[in-house]
Amino acid sequence: MIQLYGHDISGNSYKVRLFLELLGLDYEWVKVDLMQGAHKAPEFLALNPFGQVPLLVDGEVKLADAQAILVYLARQYGGDTWLPPEALPLAQVVRWLSTAAGEVRQGPENARLYHLFKTTNINIDRAHQKADHILTQLDQHLSRRSWLECDRPTIADIAVFPYVALARDGKVDLDAYPNLLTWIDRIKQLPGFVPMAGI
Repeated sequence: MIQLYGHDISGNSYKVRLFLELLGLDYEWVKVDLMQGAHKAPEFLALNPFGQVPLLVDGEVKLADAQAILVYLARQYGGDTWLPPEALPLAQVVRWLSTAAGEVRQGPENARLYHLFKTTNINIDRAHQKADHILTQLDQHLSRRSWLECDRPTIADIAVFPYVALARDGKVDLDAYPNLLTWIDRIKQLPGFVPMAGI
């Protein structure tokens, strides 16, 4: 059985859990207590030397990094629905995976870390500026479409969704982004959707 190592309030753990549910896959949730430093314990570092969650174990496969895990699950279990094989649509989806790990991380995710977890090494003004920039871009992009790419839900949507939907945890107001709010609601209507605290 697939095992997913993660933490309940980690948006990156959640995006993988959400995708497993949307795919209808059986899996075991293994909580890694980040607050107690379990991700730095020798037994966890033996599985993932980076000492981060999420971590997916599927038979002999051990895979870290939320975006990489989404790609693996989409290709291994989702056919072409969630990750198109053609060059241009594939590249367009991958662009949003990079955005999730880049601009979304630097903006809404960092603002959430600062306010929710009192992470002091974050420049909160910069995080809020970055959040406004990427949320404005997303809102404009979604003014012309229902999904980020391919006219259907893909792992692009799953990768970007959690920290955008959790933006209010970082004192980022979403009311100025109506297309984004509609998209968030659209994702919540997907068959198999599961929530997390804050969403």
